[in-house]
Amino acid sequence: MRTPIVLAIALLALAAAPLALKNYGIYLLTLWCVYVMAGMGLNLTVGYAGQMSIGHAAFLGIGAYTAGILLKLGLSFWFVLPIAALLCFFVGLVLGFPALRVQHHYLAFATLGFNVLMYLVFRNEEWLTGGTFGVSGIPRPVLFDGSGAYFYFTYASTSMLALVLVWLIRSPWGRAFAALRDNPIRAESLGVNIMAYTLLAFAIGAAFAGVAGAYFAALVQFIEPAPFSLTASLMMLLMVIVGGSGRFFGPMLGAAIVILLPEWLRFMKDWYLVMFGLAVVALMIWLPGGLLSIPERLRRA
Repeated sequence: MRTPIVLAIALLALAAAPLALKNYGIYLLTLWCVYVMAGMGLNLTVGYAGQMSIGHAAFLGIGAYTAGILLKLGLSFWFVLPIAALLCFFVGLVLGFPALRVQHHYLAFATLGFNVLMYLVFRNEEWLTGGTFGVSGIPRPVLFDGSGAYFYFTYASTSMLALVLVWLIRSPWGRAFAALRDNPIRAESLGVNIMAYTLLAFAIGAAFAGVAGAYFAALVQFIEPAPFSLTASLMMLLMVIVGGSGRFFGPMLGAAIVILLPEWLRFMKDWYLVMFGLAVVALMIWLPGGLLSIPERLRRA
């Protein structure tokens, strides 16, 4: 009973936080929600299905550019959102095919190459993406134009997506993903279709990133290639690992560390990124299972 109470208090605290924050603080909280959406998808692929991916920011970019271009054409956000998710889902299916032949670091290089390819498309195909000038003037949904209103809209959507993930993890698909991660040979001997579930792991994780990309585009109202580079993919992978790969709340805690901690350390001026880097290195050395592994380590101790 203790966990639901703590979770309810945390949700209420997050909902009340904008009342005490200025516009920039609300923007950071909304950005945290966006990266939690994307992180949940990456955690499904990496943490639950055991497939390494270093190209998740590319899917975030595909969703963001799709939403940004279509919203500027005057289409409704409610029409654009499923288009961004479905496009990323099908691209994830295509990218999932290398996962059928390669594993571990080979698969990481395959997704890395995909991220570099998409970054070059975002930067060089000016007729579509605007190149380095980007896409500006992206409208938000009419009812959620203000910073506070858009936060609550994004926060509610993140909560709904989390419920979808809970259902997915507890479904036969989720159990098949876990079996695929733990022992692919044993999973196949038990009747799990390795090909189908590997592709689904990539596709569903990509769709989560596509949804996050649509919310990101409407949040910043200007998109250009930089937020979707290889560095961004590494930061997203760091979110999952720091929080706790394969743990439901891992991306939420990891996104808070990666997105919010550097802002809290800005009082150190030129040293804040150094301190952030040292904190992450220390976490990886002493807590390789992520922050959410602390209770288990304390119980073992």
